[in-house]
Parts: sequence; structure tokens; C-alpha cells
Amino acid sequence: MADMKRKKICRFCENKIRFIDYKDERLLRRFTNERGKIIPRRISGNCATHQRKLTKAIKRARILAIMAFESESYR
Repeated sequence: MADMKRKKICRFCENKIRFIDYKDERLLRRFTNERGKIIPRRISGNCATHQRKLTKAIKRARILAIMAFESESYR
């Protein structure tokens, strides 16, 4: 019983969110680790559609300097 893992449910499907805003930095920061890398789908539990939208939103936010490409403390 201890080996059974619960299936992760996509946070965006659960809340019926269709559009992921690239300007919402607090939401996007949840899906990046402390080094600034995007957390993969198997760990975050997102569905494929929302993971693609999330990745695109994070990349847009990085280009517009809303988010950093990597953390300052890493260097």
C-alpha cells in the first residue's frame, strides 16, 4: 500500500483555467525550481496541453524580463 502513488491532477484542468497569463509571475514561479529551470510534467502533474502553454508563458515572461532566466544566487 505504501508503494501506491496517487495520480497527480492537472491544476489548470481542475480549476478550468484555459489561458495561462505570462504576466502572472507568482503562478509561473511555482513551476520553476530555485535555479530557474522549468519543472517537468511528470513532477508538476500538469496535462500535456497545459504544460505546453505553461512553458510558452514562462519563456515569454523571460524574454520580457518579467522572470529571470536563472537565479541570481546560482552564480
